[in-house]
This record gives sequence, structure tokens and C-alpha cells, in this order.
Amino acid sequence: MLGFERVVVADYQRGMQLRDGRFEHVLVPGVYTRFDPLNRVRIDLYDLNRPEITVARADQYLRSQPEALGEHVVEQRMGPFELGLVRIDGKLAGFLAPGAKALYWRESLPVEVERLDLSGDAALAPKLVRELLSVGSDLSRAVAGLFVLQEVAVGQVGLLRVDGRIEQVLQPGFYGFVRVQRQLVVEVLDLRVQSTEVSGQEILTRDKVSLRANLSASWRIVDPVQARTAVANYSDALYRELQFGLRQAIGTRTLDALLANKGELDQVVAEYAAPKLAGYGLELIGVGIKDLILPGEMKHLLNQVVEAEKQALANLIRRREETAATRSLLNTAKLMESSPALMRLKELESLEKIVDKVGNLTVVGGLDGVLKQLMPK
Repeated sequence: MLGFERVVVADYQRGMQLRDGRFEHVLVPGVYTRFDPLNRVRIDLYDLNRPEITVARADQYLRSQPEALGEHVVEQRMGPFELGLVRIDGKLAGFLAPGAKALYWRESLPVEVERLDLSGDAALAPKLVRELLSVGSDLSRAVAGLFVLQEVAVGQVGLLRVDGRIEQVLQPGFYGFVRVQRQLVVEVLDLRVQSTEVSGQEILTRDKVSLRANLSASWRIVDPVQARTAVANYSDALYRELQFGLRQAIGTRTLDALLANKGELDQVVAEYAAPKLAGYGLELIGVGIKDLILPGEMKHLLNQVVEAEKQALANLIRRREETAATRSLLNTAKLMESSPALMRLKELESLEKIVDKVGNLTVVGGLDGVLKQLMPK
């Protein structure tokens, strides 16, 4: 019929009727027929499966018609130091910022708003941390902007810094904190033994010989708070102190002293660096000089020196052996001179050696004749 309009509000819907732009009342499920030839009336339908009322002027409607709208709508308003966690039908669905407000249909799915006091402790309950870790991708960005969720693994420690101050040392576990209205950062430090390489250091020895040294050190953090407050960057400080210790150990010794006792350098570097690193909250566990690399010309000269030393040692050993052999011959001669029997045995031994090398031997005048011919007076 001309001028009449039929409107159906389903069980899962609610309607808002406005006349000339002004809210009149809420339409509950049912069939409505209206006569509006001038199109002064407008009816907006809303799905109760989406509990939040997204009408731009809904709060104005609530203030102008509290009796008509109040029985169908509930208002949630956050204080200036409150953060709201909105759960719909028991599931986390969104957040309300401090000072924000939202309207929800009373007849929709159950809506619960949990209020977090931002003026108190920033730490979240473990149950809430687990809930935030399991949110879907649609809420992950909002969670990252509102909260800090951090895992501290075994062998690590966490430093909670709030508004520039270290507030707490976190042991291994899962943690969550509200970052709204505060600057909040969790820094994780590794307490396990770590190693640092100091390589390619060009250093002059006390006798002005240039060499390149490589060093390896093992260390660990023993005081996390001191490590982050005593120095701007503890890794840079560690490298610098090891470098200074290495230069002091090599620069105060001659090349010969370094080559004669290379292992002493480890102790010297450790004695220099360990007390300084302790002031940074670090423990120096061990230091080792890996390489001492000489220039090519100096290496050639050292090879010549070693070769000359070995040659001189070989000559000394050879002369010592020759002297010992001569002394032994002299002692044998003296014994043979004083003992005719020993002389006779030596003669027979010499004759035996000669006979072994002769094919035919003609003996004239007996053994004495042979000896007289071999050894004439």
C-alpha cells in the first residue's frame, strides 16, 4: 500500500528508530508496519552477534533518551589510568584505552570488561600472559602495542627497565607487562660463558720489533645490573681492556723474552684486565694468546739465527765426541804398554781381522815370523 512500509526485526537483531534524525526507541524482534509517506522515519538494524554498538552518535542518544535506550544498552567507560580488556562470550576480543568508552547491547553475547590499573604494578598475572600469547592474528598487533611479552630462557636473565630505571631482575620464565603510559623495556642478558676474539693487533716490542698478535678470551656476566649501569656497552669495554692488556704485555718485553716464554703473556693480560672487568660486572675466566706473527724479514733473520745455533751445537757435539774417542785411545795405549799380555791379545785380534780379508796365506817361520813381518821394528 502506498506510504506503508513493513519492517522485520529478527531474533538476533535490534533496531533503532529515528525520526527526523532524532532517536525515538529500540525495536525488539517482531514485524512492524509504518506509514511514512514523507520518509521522516529511519530504522537501522544491528546484529547482536556483534555486541559493540558502532553508531557514531549512540552516546548522544543515550544521554538524550536514557529511559528508552538504557534498558537495551550498557556503557563501559575507562578511567584515565585504566586499560580495559574486552571479552565476548569468554574470549578476548579487544581493548579499551584509558579514558575510552564503548556501548554494548545487553541482549547480545555476554560481554565482560576487565580493568587493569595503570597506576600500579606493570606486571601481568601469569594466566593473563598465557591468554595474550594465544591471541589470533587480528589482535596480535594491538597486543604488541599495549604489552611487553618476554621469555627469559634458562641461562639468561632479564632486566625490566621502567621509565629509564632498572626496576627488577627477571629469572627464567614467561613475563608480561603493560607498556601503556610508561616507557617499558625488557632486556635479556646471557649469563653463560662467552668468548671474545681480539685479532690483528699490530704492536711494537720493547726492542722496536713490530709483530701482530691474536688473543682469545672467555668470560661471563656475574652482575647483570652492574654490567648495564657501570658502562655504556660492556662488550666494547671488554674488548678495549683486553686490547690494552695485550699491548702492555708485549710492549714492555723484548722479542727474545716473548719467544722464550710465550705462555707468560696469558697471565700478564689476565692480571691487567680481570680487575677492570670485575668493575663492569664481568668475570674473566681465561685468556690465551693464539698467535704472534712476525714480519717476513724478521722471520727470515730468526730462521738464520736458529740455523746458526743448531750448526754450532752440532759442531760442539762432534768435537766432544772426537775428544772422548781420542781420550779412550790414549787410555788403551797406556794399558797395552804396561801389560805385555794385553799387547799380545791386541796383536792376535789385529791378525784375525787381516786373515779374514786374505784368500791364501803362506806362513814362513811360524806365527812369530808373520808378526815380525807385519810389524817390523
